[in-house]
Amino acid sequence: MLVDFNQIIGQEHIKAHLQTSVTNGRVAHAQLFVGKVGVGILPMAIAYASALLCKPYEEGSPEYLMTKERVRKLAHPDLNFVFPVNTNDKIRKHPVSDLFIEEWRNFVSENPYGSQFEWLSSLGIEKKQGSIKVDEALEIVKKMSLKSYEGGYKIIIIWMADTMNTDCANKILKLVEEPPKNTVLLLLTEKEEQIINTIRSRCQKLDFPLLSELQIAKQLIEIEGVETIKAQNVSRLAQGDYNKALQLLDDESDDALFEQWFLTWVRNAFLAKGNKKAIQALLKWSENLAGEGRETQKKFLSYCIEFFRQALLKNYGAESLVFFKSHDVKFDLNKFAPFVHQNNIFEITEQLQDASYHIERNGNAKIIFADLSIKLTRLIHRKS
Repeated sequence: MLVDFNQIIGQEHIKAHLQTSVTNGRVAHAQLFVGKVGVGILPMAIAYASALLCKPYEEGSPEYLMTKERVRKLAHPDLNFVFPVNTNDKIRKHPVSDLFIEEWRNFVSENPYGSQFEWLSSLGIEKKQGSIKVDEALEIVKKMSLKSYEGGYKIIIIWMADTMNTDCANKILKLVEEPPKNTVLLLLTEKEEQIINTIRSRCQKLDFPLLSELQIAKQLIEIEGVETIKAQNVSRLAQGDYNKALQLLDDESDDALFEQWFLTWVRNAFLAKGNKKAIQALLKWSENLAGEGRETQKKFLSYCIEFFRQALLKNYGAESLVFFKSHDVKFDLNKFAPFVHQNNIFEITEQLQDASYHIERNGNAKIIFADLSIKLTRLIHRKS
């Protein structure tokens, strides 16, 4: 488990800022870490918590080493985690993070750069939507009201804070406004805009940039033992996201399946203009996709956005930025690319983002995907 700043990939300026804040004792009580999980928001939060909890002790002392070890195991009594959960076969009602803490420790230990979808999949609930509800807020309030076990900081890391529902967010607002002494609340998110403004405005914000290809390749070579050429190719495809790089190394990546869904979709969209049979095929496609879990649906929509982006780059000759390789021998990006251009890409992207938003808000997936399919049929035929 990553507990030291020097174990984290890149983000040197953020490391320096956080280390300085610990050294000078100028620690903001509520902080917002914004960035993709694959750029290291969770490892950075854990390393920061480790530095804060170790500060009272001399480096190398028994107390210092014991604190490091407790943080490494995610078992320090003054370090708490909150993350999206849902019911499963074991927890049938009122799911809160503490009930899944052993699963969380195993998940983070295996991949601290892991995604929300991978987390829910590890629980066997990938077809459900993870969230942080008001029961969790009551636990947070209770924990933050207690004195720290070791007399120093008490820290709560809220991973994927954008999944807090309104009741939960409103409940912890007072903690953000009037925190108990020596408490630190770290909110981690990929979707800053989905956190209520009254909380966001009271947090010190840190934006995490994408990682460089060099940083990702170096990590793959030195830590994962990947051959240099393969590491370089994967780092280009990962687009600054280390978790994406790890997924690309996995032969069982969802990309092949998502590509199949995508190509079926756009092929029917091309044919659907004045073709009743193709329209029926689009509606059937929408119905099939509606049967997938919401996290899978959102992940697929993100894949679609990237697919259209690659086609746009191809169309406008930005070859150095095009890394897409099809699993389907019948598909040719060169032939598809001219249909994605300046007159439809913005609206296509907007429609995909809107669909993801409505899926997130528990909209009727069958209606959402059917509506999206009809709109795509119109947009894909628009002249450049």
